[in-house]
Amino acid sequence: MHNRSELPTRLVGSPFTYASALASGVPASRLRGQDVVHISRELYRPSGWSFELEAAAQVLSEVSPGAWISHVTAARLHCQLLPPWLSDSTELHLSKPKHLPQVRRKGVIAHNVIARDGEVESVGGIRISTRSRTWLDLARRLSLADLVCLGDQIIRIPRPQFEGRSDPYDTLDGLRALVGRHPNLQGIIRAREALELMRVGADSAPESMLRLAMADANLPEPDLQIALRPDDAMSPTADLGYRHSRLAIQYDGGHHLLDAQQFSDRRRDKAFESAGWTVLVFGKADTADDFELAIKAIRRHLRTAWTDHPYAAGFA
Repeated sequence: MHNRSELPTRLVGSPFTYASALASGVPASRLRGQDVVHISRELYRPSGWSFELEAAAQVLSEVSPGAWISHVTAARLHCQLLPPWLSDSTELHLSKPKHLPQVRRKGVIAHNVIARDGEVESVGGIRISTRSRTWLDLARRLSLADLVCLGDQIIRIPRPQFEGRSDPYDTLDGLRALVGRHPNLQGIIRAREALELMRVGADSAPESMLRLAMADANLPEPDLQIALRPDDAMSPTADLGYRHSRLAIQYDGGHHLLDAQQFSDRRRDKAFESAGWTVLVFGKADTADDFELAIKAIRRHLRTAWTDHPYAAGFA
């Protein structure tokens, strides 16, 4: 009885191409074994393989000359902010220039688009749309608020000690130029609207959502990342707030439940309070009602603080 040969180690842990199988000494007849699944043209995977997005994107990119990973797939590989209903998506999106034939592969969502220089990059051997181009591609699919959150993360100033980089992925001007290069792209109107609402300084999607809720409630636009002592690089900061009203607004996410972070948060808030500020702290529970109760608390404080201000009537 003929014993089936084992696949080479490099082929058993992820999808692979027909060419890589032949290069590893695997004959074409071996690819018809029950432990190998034919995914699509020139694409195979071990039958026991559990889906892993990066591995799938890697091999798809390898067999698609001239194409690149894009849209939701690119956003996930870039670890960009996506709404919960897309954050675990296993969709495989592949884009090609308009002058090339459209990709037709089982399980692949194909796009034929116009991409300019600098909008596609190579990361770890995968051709992929840049974060900025991915943001633009998703303008058609995401809500305005989700698109603003995604954009805020692209333009935010990173903290080098935590992220190993000091420059943002892009700037508002850079994104405006990108939008200007693609006036006929589907979703372009929403992208333009998002640009008007994006701000540098939001460290998380909930912070962006809170700011948008405040705008919808006609509250004055808050400052972001307010330093208690502007001239002190070590000064504690508030996520949002109003210096003239001495109101500091913090959004504490899940990591703020850690003991060390809670201690740091208390010290931060105490510094603001000792300087005469009011500190309002919101969290995940406040997102359930789209920050309705949070807006009421902010409005109540501003109404009190601005009693003698000429704009006080706007808070009635």
